[in-house]
Amino acid sequence: MEVDSPVSGTVLEIFFQTGDEVHALTNIAAVGELGENASNLRPENMRPGNSGLLVKRITATDNGIEVPVESRAVNSWSMVEGVSRQSDLNFSISPRAEALATKSGIDTSGIQGTGPNGRVMEKDVQFAFLNRQPVTPLARTVAAEQNLIVPAYGSGIGGQVTLDGLESGIALPEAMPPAGKHRRAIPFQGIRKIIAERMLNSVRSTTRFTLNASADARSLLSLCQRLEENSELQQITINDLILFLVSRVLIGYPQLNALFTNNSISWSKQVNLGFAVDTERGLLVPVIKNAEDLSLEEMSQEARRLSFACLEGEVSPDDLIGGTFTVTNLGALGIESFTPILNVPQVGILGIGNINLKPVEVNGKIEFVSHIGLSLTVNRQTVEDSPAARFLCAFSQQISKIDSVVDITENLSMSNKEFKIPQCKE
Repeated sequence: MEVDSPVSGTVLEIFFQTGDEVHALTNIAAVGELGENASNLRPENMRPGNSGLLVKRITATDNGIEVPVESRAVNSWSMVEGVSRQSDLNFSISPRAEALATKSGIDTSGIQGTGPNGRVMEKDVQFAFLNRQPVTPLARTVAAEQNLIVPAYGSGIGGQVTLDGLESGIALPEAMPPAGKHRRAIPFQGIRKIIAERMLNSVRSTTRFTLNASADARSLLSLCQRLEENSELQQITINDLILFLVSRVLIGYPQLNALFTNNSISWSKQVNLGFAVDTERGLLVPVIKNAEDLSLEEMSQEARRLSFACLEGEVSPDDLIGGTFTVTNLGALGIESFTPILNVPQVGILGIGNINLKPVEVNGKIEFVSHIGLSLTVNRQTVEDSPAARFLCAFSQQISKIDSVVDITENLSMSNKEFKIPQCKE
């Protein structure tokens, strides 16, 4: 996420370079008065470098940061886990690339970097290593696919490295980009890397259990049509209706509106409802705080605000934390049912599928009735089968009669006292 400077002034020092991985809450730059000493703001374990990065006078405004022309050169600082390295504006190398070059004996001075401002990245060193000695095409392909370092000399003609010679190779610490003009390696970094780590942690740390069901969607479709005919309520979507019902039904099933941390479970009195938003940078889950107190119209407005902020890359970090339950909707993509991944430490997540016709027996005859797919995943460590099934049953019942649950003649408002939480019996 882009973060604007909260103050105006001069960028005195930039402590890290583009592409560096930095721990959260670490100072990345210092802003102050021109000539002011910023040494007290430097992160620990840093070494001085030789680069002369330009600092510029900046002005914080409501719409962003304006940068006038005043600038001067200062010494920047860089950090490679306690190891000093030199860099300048014409040449720089990432920590991983430098470590691999040192291990492989590669001279990086002649490598053309593909990173920001020509910075030498790890993949550039890997490519240079593969091309520094004669290698057969087959050996080159296998080395790239199996992450092997090609030996300095081979047994082929003129010291050419063949496939047999790869047996003495050493596995690289990171995967090499696949060879061939029809393939390219895309390293996981930034938010994509965080998402991948969280998904893996979710699978490793929980015992997932998914229940699939469907609910009669005729009432839901009827209500949506009535809303579309109301000029003031046209913006309310099926997803808004789903979020509204989930926030109400969860009140009667606190086992699912909970967090599981440090071998203890805490039930929440408030429903802080997260919902998945697909963005270009990956899946984000903003949270509607105190959803159980919002009317349908208020919930629709808040969901729309959060969705827009995620899509524009302007969502606040505070809007992405504190969730107690999550809803993810893949129905628009034609998915009937799936296995949602838990957003740990939450213990439940509801997946919404598409609406399609399902054969149902009515008065001894088969009729095709519109049904919406539902997939509930819970952490079986804390939520047993029966409470999960009863919640899904109760939620299905509310969908099947939502046109009577939501009264659009009263401005879509409904208090918790007016809402009767259904209880499904075994």
